[in-house]
Amino acid sequence: MDFNYVVIPALIVLAAGLVGWLSIRRVLSLQRKSYPLWRKVAERITLSGIALAALTVAASSGFNAIAFYANKLPGDTYFVNGHRMRIDCTGSGSPTILLEAGAGNDGLIWGDVQPALAKTTRICSYDRAGYGGSEALSSPRDANHVADELHGLLVAAKIDGPIVLMGHSLGGIYIRDYATRYSTAVAGLVFVDSSTPLQDRNPAFKAYDAQRQAGRIDMLLNEAVFALGIPRLIGACSASSSGFNSSDTHAEKVFAEDRCHEPFATMADEVENLDRSGEETLHTGPYGALPILIFSHDVATDIAHGHPADLVNAYTMMQEDLKKLSTRSRRIIAKGSGHYIQLDRPELIEKDVPLFVGQLRGVVPAQQSLGSTTTE
Repeated sequence: MDFNYVVIPALIVLAAGLVGWLSIRRVLSLQRKSYPLWRKVAERITLSGIALAALTVAASSGFNAIAFYANKLPGDTYFVNGHRMRIDCTGSGSPTILLEAGAGNDGLIWGDVQPALAKTTRICSYDRAGYGGSEALSSPRDANHVADELHGLLVAAKIDGPIVLMGHSLGGIYIRDYATRYSTAVAGLVFVDSSTPLQDRNPAFKAYDAQRQAGRIDMLLNEAVFALGIPRLIGACSASSSGFNSSDTHAEKVFAEDRCHEPFATMADEVENLDRSGEETLHTGPYGALPILIFSHDVATDIAHGHPADLVNAYTMMQEDLKKLSTRSRRIIAKGSGHYIQLDRPELIEKDVPLFVGQLRGVVPAQQSLGSTTTE
């Protein structure tokens, strides 16, 4: 059961309903009181306002919860160790590409590129526990647990090798863990602006750690705002505000609706387990001659946003180090892109990933620029 979008809205509706009922009851009882007229008028105005506010809050929170659960997410659900997980597979062919989202995102974040990639091979996006259509778990949100849960989901969905794992941001650490623990099924890795193990121990990133800890109170306030349904009231759940580029209007609507279901608790758990995930994956690889494709965002966007030079340099070095994971790796810098390359430059992923798959199949000539870094 989703605590933030079932239990909390139910409690809000009950509490607001009780406040509204008591306020209305008090207004009606004033008729029998011998209070001065000014007091009766003042109480009626005040209590009517309280009742209206309480009923508005109840209606907003309740409707928000109903709207979310009425929003049918694509794909199928399977029970993995007793909890529900969602996976959405489209297309056909081998290898299967498994899409791993970053912290704070579910499988819908790939909605721009999945339809295009499905023309080449079978491609599956999924929701980790606590995101989208997958139930939350109390187990640590670290790389080992995520990899084990993903493996259980793939077994339940009868998806076996060969598999290409494609991970964005923190998802890049998770696919490294999976590739090490379940290596026999993995045919290749694709990193999309991937995090690297223990990157937050780098002095250049420590300022961002401090900001993340300071944002804990903000996160709790955001949870309350979303539980009350305020983003829906201001139109944040509408397709027109999603920023989604897909021509699939249904996918656009689903993606926009998903913006009003923020998994703050799960995201916080993953962030709090970054160090643990880093320790678990620090010694993953190298993977021999396993084909690896690396997409990195354009650091010019960081410079334009005023990021310090040492942070930009540290990021660049970490992305270059990813190439050391295999003798068959290459890196592409997505010109003009920010962190979400799959949204900023979907056409780049839609061009290069099918070529990568073709090389795995042996129908496209192998790249002659292995170990290179290019800008596209």
